[in-house]
Amino acid sequence: MDPHGPVLVEGPVEIVLDDGTVARSDRFMVAVCTCLRSRTYPWCDTSHRPRERADASPENRNSR
Repeated sequence: MDPHGPVLVEGPVEIVLDDGTVARSDRFMVAVCTCLRSRTYPWCDTSHRPRERADASPENRNSR
C-alpha cells in the first residue's frame, strides 16, 4: 500500500464530508483520496503521483 496514495473501497460508497455534505459513488471500486491534493476530493484523481517535466527527453527519463 502506498502511504501517499488512495484507499481503494468496494462500492457503492457514501462519504460524509466535514461540511456535512454527502459524496456518493455507485462504482464497483472507488479510490478515496488521502493526500488531500485531488481536484475531485474525496475521490482520487492521481494528484499524489510525482509529475515528470514535459520537456524531459526519453533518454533523461531512463537514467533515473
